[in-house]
Amino acid sequence: IEVTTVGEEANQGDRLGFGQRCCSLGSSSPWLYRTAGIFPEHGTEEKKMVLYFAVAPQASKSQRSGCHGRAASEARPGGATAAFRARVGERRRDGVVRGPTMLVTAYLAFVGLLASCLGLELSRCRAKPPGRACSNPSFLRFQLDFYQVYFLALAADWLQAPYLYKLYQHYYFLEGQIAILYVCGLASTVLFGLVASSLVDRLGRKNSCVLFSLTYSLCCLTKLSQDYFVLLVGRALGGLSTALLFSAFEAWYIHEHMERHDFPAEWIPATFARAAFWNHVLAVVAGVAAEAVASWIGLGPVAPFVAAIPLLALAGALALRNWEENYDRQRAFSRTCAGGLRCLLSDRRVLLLGTIQALFESVIFIFVFLWTPVLDPHGAPLGIVFSSFMAASLLGSSLYRIATSKRYHLQPMHLLSLAVLIVVFSLFMLTFSTSPGQESPVESFIAFLLIELACGLYFPSMSFLRRKVIPETEQAGVLNWFRVPLHLLACLGLLVLHDSDRKTGTRNMFSICSAVMVMALLAVVGLFTVVRHDAELRVPSPTEEPYAPEL
Repeated sequence: IEVTTVGEEANQGDRLGFGQRCCSLGSSSPWLYRTAGIFPEHGTEEKKMVLYFAVAPQASKSQRSGCHGRAASEARPGGATAAFRARVGERRRDGVVRGPTMLVTAYLAFVGLLASCLGLELSRCRAKPPGRACSNPSFLRFQLDFYQVYFLALAADWLQAPYLYKLYQHYYFLEGQIAILYVCGLASTVLFGLVASSLVDRLGRKNSCVLFSLTYSLCCLTKLSQDYFVLLVGRALGGLSTALLFSAFEAWYIHEHMERHDFPAEWIPATFARAAFWNHVLAVVAGVAAEAVASWIGLGPVAPFVAAIPLLALAGALALRNWEENYDRQRAFSRTCAGGLRCLLSDRRVLLLGTIQALFESVIFIFVFLWTPVLDPHGAPLGIVFSSFMAASLLGSSLYRIATSKRYHLQPMHLLSLAVLIVVFSLFMLTFSTSPGQESPVESFIAFLLIELACGLYFPSMSFLRRKVIPETEQAGVLNWFRVPLHLLACLGLLVLHDSDRKTGTRNMFSICSAVMVMALLAVVGLFTVVRHDAELRVPSPTEEPYAPEL
């Protein structure tokens, strides 16, 4: 936004802490200051985006009146504010939704989705009697010891999600620089994810969970710095922490369940099904909590990261006090990968399943990056928007359980196809709703909610199919091979976005994602053709089999 002003108003940038340095923005306007896109006094590295320009006090009246054709009447004390408001008003009238509209839409969507989830879950709980695992006191105590630590870790993880992009934007990094930070995090997740199982077995599962608390706390502390290199280190620590979160806790629980307590193996899926449900609930609550601390505490977007540190410290302390250490026999990393590759190449079902996962989840990673810059400029409350996303995902998971029940008896393969179709449709919506100059944030928000709803259908469906198709002994190796193309595609997409024009890059990225999801849909059709007569991939009709979704 270009604003013309003179006198004291031109120096407002300095009083707000902006440096003042005259720079040429072209041969026709060498007298302009770059006030909101400042050059620090101690160096020349540009760290802030240009928000408005102000005419230098020493500019002559004729220069001021001729600046980009603006009238001299605009160059008077108070003219900057008036011109700024007028231009913002023009942009709003040209199709940009006002902040209050997006604010009300987000809260209404959140309340509606939450009410739907509560209704479905309450009706399911009334219809289904508790199983025998729920009445065993020993098992309940063991489960509670696990949940106390695990849920604190998950809550700390979710608390940071709504404001990660906003924090980098708050530090005035450009979208391309933020994309590199995300790529660093994804690359770290790939590298540490490949060796996480071996690392956990070597260190011990309990020690690995405590290490997770330490590394993730350090990751949160790096967010207090505005130094780009420190933030890159923080993203690398975040990748290590994510790898530990989704390997060490589950490995500790399964070993204790089977080896130390000797509980029935069929109780394990019930434990993780309950964990998946409460994981969604924690995500919804974390979004609201992040919105509250970011708004009420004076720290701004960094507040949720500071608030996550006590949760991580408490999780580590409880693990140290209540958990016993356990180890497992280490299998050579090369043998694990070699076995996984053989399984991947010898079974067409596994190959198609891996293709679907890589294409679908890489698009989800890009969506995670893009939703904030699409909605935030229109005044969306990021924490409430994030909670709405998680409520939509929870609704999808509830619909999955209902659809695969004895009453409807739909198969996971059908629901996987439906999830991919919903994402394809949503991405086509986004290519139009993010068109430069014709943005429609409400339509974009609805499309994002549909994507999250599809994720709620996709993850339990994919988890069921993987468990049936991939031999248990080869699952770790096969999943390693699945993750590599998944993260590579996501990194490639973010790098393409990094090199694109800001105005058209977002829309073009959604167009590319649409094409990727069409390929995923073709892979789903291919898998459906291969397994349509495979009784092993059907949900048993007499009883509802509890599923253990991937968290």
